[in-house]
This record gives sequence, C-alpha cells and structure tokens, in this order.
Amino acid sequence: MENEFTNRRWLVIPTSITSSINFDQIIQNSAETLRVSIDGTKTFIKYDLEIVESSYTITHIDADTGEEFVETIEAGTFGRPDIYSDDYTEYNYSEILALLETSEWTQQIDTNIS
Repeated sequence: MENEFTNRRWLVIPTSITSSINFDQIIQNSAETLRVSIDGTKTFIKYDLEIVESSYTITHIDADTGEEFVETIEAGTFGRPDIYSDDYTEYNYSEILALLETSEWTQQIDTNIS
C-alpha cells in the first residue's frame, strides 16, 4: 500500500490556523473535511509532492508564433501548500498511519463493558 502514496505527504498543524489553508492546494476540500485530534487542537492536511531528482530542459514550440523556446526544470521538491512550514511535522504514509493509531487521534474503546 505504501507505493500508492509514495509522493503523498501529511502535515499536522494547529486547528487555530485552518482559516489560512488554501484548499485549492491540498486534497481536502474544506475545513469541515479535516480530521481533528481528540483534544481538538490539531488537524492535518494532505497533498502530493513532485520530486525532481536532477534538473533538465524541455524544448517547446509556441503555438501562436511557431518559435522554439527552452524551459529549464530545476531539481527540487514541489507541491507543498503555502501553509507548509518547518515548524510543523510532515509525515509519509506509514508515519501518519502510526500517528493516527495513538490515543491523541483515536479514542480508545473500553471493551470491558459488563
């Protein structure tokens, strides 16, 4: 299952900043679709990255003029939303699954009910 989400990332952020999220830049479509921690202080957003290992160039032809032009694609990581910050933790698929299994995110059910 990990391979399905190789470039997907999850960013845990405080719920106090959800009004700053640009929902056009992430997979969720509104604040109402965000999962919230048990205590209500945290949520997360998910998005896909494009990772370019090394720079390369592409030659295009302008449709209007017929002239060639060259575009250089620089190496780097692209696709993080504007709200991204190193102040918040970014997770991959297996890491977010482990986090969501904790008592911070999933309420434990008492199975010893009489």
